[in-house]
Amino acid sequence: MTAKRALDLVGGLALLTALSPLLAAVAVSVAVGSGTPGGGVLRRRTVAGLHGRPFTMLTFRTRGPLAALPLLLHVVRGQMSLVGPCPLAPGHRECAGEGRRRLSVRPGLTGPWQISGRSELPWEERELLDLHYVDHHWLGMDLAILARTLPAVRRRRTATRAGARAARVA
Repeated sequence: MTAKRALDLVGGLALLTALSPLLAAVAVSVAVGSGTPGGGVLRRRTVAGLHGRPFTMLTFRTRGPLAALPLLLHVVRGQMSLVGPCPLAPGHRECAGEGRRRLSVRPGLTGPWQISGRSELPWEERELLDLHYVDHHWLGMDLAILARTLPAVRRRRTATRAGARAARVA
């Protein structure tokens, strides 16, 4: 087992344990609030994993960072990593040609794209960040990205709320 996989396993299990009450609360909230019979709590999407092997990625049917909580299950199972390139569909253009090397590592719950303003970046820049990560990743880089992820998510949520308030005032 590599140090990266050990970090994923220990970190994923610790986060799942600590966040299990939140996972349950979000699942109940989505189930009660969906109003769609049989709609389910989870959204399923096929993505390319390590070496291009497809797997079904699960997220909650809600918006925001809470939707990603079920991804911790994929981290523990070894289908994803805490840190890695953005998960993409197997047929996505970034999984072919030069971009195919992104499939040499597991997709990540977070990565350079997450801490660099994910929604504000042009796609080409996200692609370059992912490929740079694939070519140069090491445990220290993963720890630095993990340390910067929560503040980046908080900044985005604060900016989104401020924008919504400004729109209501205007």
